[in-house]
Amino acid sequence: MKKECKIDTEKYVKEERHEGRSADKVAIHVDHLSKMYKLYENPMDRLKESLGLSRKKKYREHFALSEVDITIKQGECIGIIGTNGSGKSTILKIITGVLNPTFGNVTVNGRISALLELGAGFNMEYTGLENVYLNGTMIGFSKEEIDAKLESILEFADIGDFVHQPVKTYSSGMFVRLAFAVAINIEPEILIVDEALSVGDVFFQAKCYHKFEEFKEMGKTIIFVSHDLSSISKYCDRVVLLNHGIKLGEGTPKEMIDAYKRVLVGQYVVEEETQGNLLEDPDLVAAAVKESKTLEYGSKQAEIIECYITDDSGVKTTAVMKSEEFTVNMKVLFRETVPAPIFAFSIKDIKGTEITGTNTMFEKVFPSSSKEGEIKEITFRQKMQLQGGEYLLSLGVTGYEGDDFKVYHRLYDAINITVISDKNTVGFYDCMSNVSINEYNIKVNQNDHIKNEDINDNKNDNNKKNDEDSKSNDKIIEYKANA
Repeated sequence: MKKECKIDTEKYVKEERHEGRSADKVAIHVDHLSKMYKLYENPMDRLKESLGLSRKKKYREHFALSEVDITIKQGECIGIIGTNGSGKSTILKIITGVLNPTFGNVTVNGRISALLELGAGFNMEYTGLENVYLNGTMIGFSKEEIDAKLESILEFADIGDFVHQPVKTYSSGMFVRLAFAVAINIEPEILIVDEALSVGDVFFQAKCYHKFEEFKEMGKTIIFVSHDLSSISKYCDRVVLLNHGIKLGEGTPKEMIDAYKRVLVGQYVVEEETQGNLLEDPDLVAAAVKESKTLEYGSKQAEIIECYITDDSGVKTTAVMKSEEFTVNMKVLFRETVPAPIFAFSIKDIKGTEITGTNTMFEKVFPSSSKEGEIKEITFRQKMQLQGGEYLLSLGVTGYEGDDFKVYHRLYDAINITVISDKNTVGFYDCMSNVSINEYNIKVNQNDHIKNEDINDNKNDNNKKNDEDSKSNDKIIEYKANA
C-alpha cells in the first residue's frame, strides 16, 4: 500500500551549529518516495477531468520516482547518478520542498542550500545587490546575517561594480556566478548540488570545487548530482543509481559507476514496473566483490579472448617502470561479421576515476571489416607517465551499426597494473620535465627597486666577466636534470 505524502523538515536551531555531529545521526531520510505525473493526450482531456465532465480516466500515469528509499547520515557526501529522465532532479526538488511527492515520506534535519536551478527566485529588475538580500531572506536569513556574509558573497562572485546594476543586464556567466556565490556562502548544514559546478570560466570552476572540498572537510552533508563520473568518484562516499525513477542500487562509487555504464549502453535493462535492486543480479554482485572475476558485458558478437601487458622488452608483466614504454595487448575473436570494430583501453585508479585511455578511432586507425571466425590481435604501445602506484586496466570492443552505438564486449578492471617509480610528482601523471637553473650575482642596495631590465643587464655583464676573467666572483652555474 502506498504511504501518504508527508514532508517533515525540522526547524534549524542556531545552537546546533556548535554541537558535535553524531556519525549515526540521520540528515535526510527518504522513505518509499514516489512522484507521479498525469499525462494527457490533449488539453481538452485535462479540462474535462478538472471540471468533472468525464468518468473515464483521460490520462496515463508516469512515475518520475517509484518507491525510492535513501538514508543519508550527517557528514556524508552522497552522489546520485543516472541517465536523463531517471528522476535525479525530481528527488532533489522534493527534498528541498520545490515539489510535493505523490506518496512517501521525506525527513530533513538541518538548513538546506540547494544549487538546483541557479538564479531561480532572482528578480530581473532588481540589482545584483538587491537580489542577494532577496535570496538571503527567502532562505531564512535576517538582514544582519546577510550583511555579515555580504563581503564573502561579492568576493566569491567577483563581478565588480555590476553588482549595482539590474541583473537583466548581466551576461549569463555573471548571472550564474552571483547565484552560485549566494547559494554557497550561507553556511548550510546540507548542501545539494545538481550539475551546478560547471558554471563560469575555468578559474571560477576551480574556485567552486575548492569551496566544495571545504564543505566536505567541515563535515557538511552533501548530495551531489552530476554526469561527471570523475567528480562523483573523487568526492562521494556512497552513490545511488537511478533509472526510470527506480533505485537500481547503492554502494561505493566504483560499483555504481560500473553498473551505470552498463545501463548507458543498454546492457542492463530494467522494466519500468520492476522494483528489484540491480545489485541483486548474481553476476553483478559477484563482479562487485574485489577478489571476484572481471566485470564483463556485451553482445559477444566480438569477444576479447586474451589480454595482457608487455614491458619494453616484450615480456609479459603487470609491473611497469615509470618513463619506460609498455604495450597493451588484446586478442579478439569475431563470432559474427562486424563492419567497423573499435578497439579501446582505459586506465583508472583504485577509486574508479578514469585517468587516461584511447581507442583506435581516436588514434585514427580504422580496422577493416571483420568476418565470422576471424581473430585480430591489437597492440597499443606508449610510454608510462603515471605516478607510482596501483591502477586498473579496462578493455573494450565497440562499433557503430548505422547510427547505433554497439558494445560487443567490455572487460572492466581486467588487469591490475603496478607502476614502479623512484620519483612521484603532483597529480595523476608526471610531466617528465627537464629542469635547468641559472645562477648569477648582481650588486644592488637593499632599498633599491629591482627591475627586470636591471637583472638582464647584470646578467649580461656577468656573462661578459666570465668570458674575460675566469677568476671573477660573479658566476653563472647551470644545473640540469632529466625528470
